[in-house]
Amino acid sequence: MKKLILILATLIVLATSCSHIPFVKKKEVVKKEEKKRTEKVEEEPKPGDIKVIDGIEYIYVRNRRFTLSPNEPEYIWVRKDQYRPGLADTLSGVFTDRQERRELERRIAKLEEELKKKGLQPQVVYPAQIGSYPMIPTSVVIPVPFDFPSPRMKRKVVVLPLDDKTNYKEEKLGETVTRRLISRLEGTGTVVCVEPANIDIKGSFLDLDNMRILNEVYGIQAIISGEVSDVYTTTSKLEGKEEKEISFAVSSISVNVYSTETGTLLKRLSGRNPVSLSREKGEHSVEKARMRAIDLAIEVIADDLLKTVLSIDWHARVASVDKDGVYLNAGRLSGLKVGDVLEVFSPGIRIFDEKTKMSIGIKRGEYKGELEIKELFGVDASLAKVRKGGNFSPSDIVYLKKD
Repeated sequence: MKKLILILATLIVLATSCSHIPFVKKKEVVKKEEKKRTEKVEEEPKPGDIKVIDGIEYIYVRNRRFTLSPNEPEYIWVRKDQYRPGLADTLSGVFTDRQERRELERRIAKLEEELKKKGLQPQVVYPAQIGSYPMIPTSVVIPVPFDFPSPRMKRKVVVLPLDDKTNYKEEKLGETVTRRLISRLEGTGTVVCVEPANIDIKGSFLDLDNMRILNEVYGIQAIISGEVSDVYTTTSKLEGKEEKEISFAVSSISVNVYSTETGTLLKRLSGRNPVSLSREKGEHSVEKARMRAIDLAIEVIADDLLKTVLSIDWHARVASVDKDGVYLNAGRLSGLKVGDVLEVFSPGIRIFDEKTKMSIGIKRGEYKGELEIKELFGVDASLAKVRKGGNFSPSDIVYLKKD
């Protein structure tokens, strides 16, 4: 009997192991393989693929930061309504002629070698930066991709003429770079550049006392100074069906950003354009390549420059007081709107670091009340009514009330 039971048990085990379990395992293997195939399809989309998540379309495109860091993925999903093809996205299709490509590589290598001899290192640049500026009309407001205090208000800055330390002084490149830098900043819709000639100040704008006047009297938050240097160009003619003149250029720009509130240097920035992206051909290719190099060098520093300026909180000043209300030296151009509420303080006290003897900022003075904008007039002025407090004077400073 025991032998019979043992034989039956053995048969049951064998039947189970030979039929049921392998069948189950086979199903599991098939399911796993299907899952892997599905995951593979999801993990390996092709550039240009589009998918919809929660009713929002996303497009699979090249990551503009991929060339900056090896840790960044080469392709990423981006909201389709926020995607704008840049210059870097189209570079692969620009050089189609093999002879032209070889000439391009040869000229770039030669110019880079010349730069190395002069002690200049290759410049790394965000493709997102170099791709936007040359392609966007100046009338289009470029969105600012980071948070900063008083986001609706435009900062007033003074851009001093950049020193020209190039070999093209007769062409006044310093003035050209200054104008293009101002256009780049104002093109973001977040900065107002005040012409230095319109400010009645004697002596250097970077003098500590003059900075305080700029801050409290004119409502200017920052001063930008700098220089343009190391501008080099190279050109050659490519023989073929038609002679094509190809030119490249490099430009170096350095700027200093000063806070008029503290009277100190906030940041020093410098940038040089990638040589390959300054390529121009045809008539006047040298001049066009040089201007393109300048624009690209500006783009290298533009993001950090803007962040530095916008990190300073906005403020304005009481211009005059009469029976009709309180007049301010800021209005539509600065970003104010009818109904905005501002807090009023008496002039503050500059605080110094006892160890460094440097100013660390201005402590707000006595709180005096609140104003509400009821009318915008002139280029950049407004009339406000009193909501709270009183005894306001033309020396008082106003700040946009936080929500």
